[in-house]
Amino acid sequence: MVSQKDINMIIDWCERIKKERGKVYIIERNPFKDKIKWTMNKIFIEIDRPIEVANKTSLVYDSTTKQLWHYIGGSWRRVVPDVKE
Repeated sequence: MVSQKDINMIIDWCERIKKERGKVYIIERNPFKDKIKWTMNKIFIEIDRPIEVANKTSLVYDSTTKQLWHYIGGSWRRVVPDVKE
């Protein structure tokens, strides 16, 4: 179950890593796979990498739109909360 709290936590982490590293795009191991159940099968988090070349087993963060994307059902889809808080 995807919650807005989880999405915000991942986005905040991505923003912090992006600021620390200062690179065009970054690929990091997913540090949330043990904490957030719906990210268990996502090996990497790719920050600002185009989804056209991103790994389909990754979460992709787009800092220009501040959105997370994942590959499900044969296409890239925006991660949206399905739990009301």
